Amino acid sequence: MRVLLVEDNAELAGLVNSGLAKFGFSIDVVANVADARLALSGFLYSALILDIGLPDESGFSLLKSLRDVGDAIPVILLTARGAVEDRVQGLQSGADDYLVKPFAIEELAARLRALLRRPGQLLGQSLSFKNIVFDTEARQVFINGVPELLSSREASVLELLLRRQGRVVSKKVFEDQLFGLSKEGSPNAVEVYLSRLRKQLLERGADVQIMTVRGVGYMISEKK
Repeated sequence: MRVLLVEDNAELAGLVNSGLAKFGFSIDVVANVADARLALSGFLYSALILDIGLPDESGFSLLKSLRDVGDAIPVILLTARGAVEDRVQGLQSGADDYLVKPFAIEELAARLRALLRRPGQLLGQSLSFKNIVFDTEARQVFINGVPELLSSREASVLELLLRRQGRVVSKKVFEDQLFGLSKEGSPNAVEVYLSRLRKQLLERGADVQIMTVRGVGYMISEKK
């Protein structure tokens, strides 16, 4: 899942970025409202983590502008203000959740996943296909009931395929969702992770295969 973090504290942004990556999220980080607007206009995000105190505008102004145009992206506000009236203002402005600094990364990840499990959102807690079960909370994959060890990237590739069963996932979608704005993403990197995942599934007796749809992308299907 690709998430936009708007936070001007570079140290905190780095901690959130690296911490949420361990839970399978791909994070883009910007430090102000202007850059956030550019990112939101150019990319599709599953959720927005928004600091209130930003250098150019308040996070409230960005949130209001999103809601005014009917953008229902899930939003978690981050703030050092813990007063009841501040939390009420945030929620009345259209935020879905509110987290007071300092906070634990585990709690932020749990709140993100709770938002994305709501009706109409993208995230189910458990994904299954044939003899594969993927617990998205624990980031644990089971094949024939046996837990398997996949790298974070391999697990994210599998998650994207499982969420789009019966549909082709393009390389562009893989690049966007796995790597975001980071420079490590490329079609070659996607190929590497797909190749590793194919090998893992074959060696562990999975009843599925990853098919290449030439010129389009990839899809998961029942092994023939």
